[in-house]
Amino acid sequence: MTDAADQLPDDLASAHAMILAERAARREAEAIAARAQAVNSHSDALIGRLRLEIEKLKRDIHGSRSERKARLLEQMELQLEELEADASQDELAAEMAARSSTVKAFERKRPSRKPFPEHLPRERVVMAPPSSCPCCGSAKLSKLGEDITETLEVIPRQWKVIQTVREKFSCRECEKIAQPPAPFHVTPRGFAGPNLLAMILFEKFGQHQPLNRQSERYAREGIDLSLSTLADQVGACAAVLKPVHGLIEAHVLSADRLHGDDTTVPILAKGKTDTGRIWTYVRDDRPFGGTSPPAALYYASRDRRQEHPERHLKSFSGILQADAYGGYNPLFKVDRNPGPLTQALCWAHSRRKFFVLADIATNAKRAKNAAAISPVALEAVRRIDALFDIEREINGSSAGKRLARRRQDSRPIVDELEAWLRFERTKLSRSSPVTEPIDYMLKRWDGFTTFLNDGRICLTNNAAERALRGFALGRKSWLFAGSDRGADRAAFMATLIMTAKLNDIDPQAWLADVLARIADHPVSKIDELLPWNWKAEKAAIAAAA
Repeated sequence: MTDAADQLPDDLASAHAMILAERAARREAEAIAARAQAVNSHSDALIGRLRLEIEKLKRDIHGSRSERKARLLEQMELQLEELEADASQDELAAEMAARSSTVKAFERKRPSRKPFPEHLPRERVVMAPPSSCPCCGSAKLSKLGEDITETLEVIPRQWKVIQTVREKFSCRECEKIAQPPAPFHVTPRGFAGPNLLAMILFEKFGQHQPLNRQSERYAREGIDLSLSTLADQVGACAAVLKPVHGLIEAHVLSADRLHGDDTTVPILAKGKTDTGRIWTYVRDDRPFGGTSPPAALYYASRDRRQEHPERHLKSFSGILQADAYGGYNPLFKVDRNPGPLTQALCWAHSRRKFFVLADIATNAKRAKNAAAISPVALEAVRRIDALFDIEREINGSSAGKRLARRRQDSRPIVDELEAWLRFERTKLSRSSPVTEPIDYMLKRWDGFTTFLNDGRICLTNNAAERALRGFALGRKSWLFAGSDRGADRAAFMATLIMTAKLNDIDPQAWLADVLARIADHPVSKIDELLPWNWKAEKAAIAAAA
């Protein structure tokens, strides 16, 4: 039996009306579906944003409770990026669908936007006002005010050629020719200006964009800069900036305390790559209220032999905060010249070994393949976290205040931890997984407890690990260093760029200004170009203006 709704009309007009009605109903249904999709996407993005804010607040209030916290936040930010893009796309689709239907368009509630920075130039575009009233047609219009809509825009990168004209003059008396000197170029008979050179350097060593990719991008912009040409400029800049690097190196090695660490960097060899190393030594006195500016120093090597840190730190005498790498051991010997370094081990390293055995969240994801949670490891993490709670409270205080607080609150926790670890160790067999992290600490207990006797020492070596993060991420982009000298050059430039970052300076702007001034700058005043002095000079000029 046929339903009446399925019967087709006999006349053309009725058929035409039915088709229009079907189309309207279809558009209505599509608009409703698009609106529902937009609402769902908006809700997902809102939930993602709130979850991220909650995790950040937890970290700020309670501190990082797991080694995965930083990676978790980065992952959540990437997820939020996709959710926000989906929500915006679905919102526009719902708006377009609502135009041809009676369904109300969906509009997302976005977070309030911050005003644009005051230093940005404003370009005022005044729209042509109406010449007559759109209602009655009268030409008697009086201005009441104006509404301003601000749109953030970017001007595409502009290339230009600066022609420096040097006029020649001939003396009528002695027939000698006088002419101003040619402008300075880093490369002999070069052509690249300081801003271009700074961009090339920062893209390669700060943003990890190899020169071949830069060359391809410039070619798409109509500028032919070959790989060999760019490499020529990089080598010349390294030579010119050597005096500045030397001063940073001396500043770092004159510190009372250094953070030291290293990471792998593939270095090209015959038919393969060797696992080379980038070493870093960071001077950062801010945790104990020091006034000396922070700086980072990098070196490169093709292997990890102990001779490298011995050579790097041959003139250094003070405190070395690092992991338990055996290559540092000769630095702590009593007969070392100019004297043994003080060893301060990283509690974050020791905590990480326990945390792997006590990671409840990771085990929950493994389901049937989950390993048993070690109650000893869980208790060790809890006790170590109590020390980190104290350190967060005294961070930035003077060395004296830090030392007094540690003697009052941290020492009892450390003493109890040692006694507890030794007691638990007697009950464990050699095959127990938690035996390794316990032995790791107890065999090096003096190095772990050094911080109790000196307020300048930090509980962790995170400053050095942060300084190496760029190499850990960048090597995925540039794959390997082409030679030993290439690795040395990467370490050289990383010293300049990271030191600028540690002093809250735009590395590219600083490099551009230094390259423009260094040729005419007196050798005795090169220290004026150091990042912290450069920053103070710029601040003084801005204040005077």
